[in-house]
Amino acid sequence: MTLPLRPVSAVGALADALRRRVLSGEIEPGRPLPEQEIAAAYGVARPTVREALAALVHEGLLRRERNRSAYVPEVTLTDLADLMYVRRPLEDLMAEAVAGRRVPEAEAALARMDALPAAAPWADSVAEHMALHQALIEAVGSPRLERLYGALHAETRLGLVRLREVYEDREVLVREHRELLDAIAEGPAEAARAAVAAHLGHGWGGERHP
Repeated sequence: MTLPLRPVSAVGALADALRRRVLSGEIEPGRPLPEQEIAAAYGVARPTVREALAALVHEGLLRRERNRSAYVPEVTLTDLADLMYVRRPLEDLMAEAVAGRRVPEAEAALARMDALPAAAPWADSVAEHMALHQALIEAVGSPRLERLYGALHAETRLGLVRLREVYEDREVLVREHRELLDAIAEGPAEAARAAVAAHLGHGWGGERHP
């Protein structure tokens, strides 16, 4: 069955379609993505598939090894624990710097998340979640902090795929982030830092969410 693509760039449209499937958990970790199979499913040429897969490999959403089809890498609980270990001090710096003020871009991302229809794919929630946290980091005004945080971007997105079953009710996700933004805005710095630490301390074997 051919799945029609929007008339943007074929490579960009295919990459977007595959990205959404990865981030919604439809394409599971370890599942191979043969070029010929994707080309047939989407009605595009193999060079288009090759470029789209290369774009997702560059983003860190797919991995490709010699003589193997591209695949979604597994983010284990050990990986997630280590990811949180590295993220905590970065977000602690953010809380210290941003405490006492609202971040309009983060508020806008939360509003968009809240406005998503009930049937929206999990990938849409992932996108707004990432936008919210990225906006908080950017509000610090430190290019080096942004670069360090950006290095964790792909693993964080893949980690969020695991949460789609935890947050079947999007209202819970929205409420938790509303509480986080309110705590940061109300301050003081110590309270903001405590709220960020609690937010990052809910689920992966003791932590709930990245």
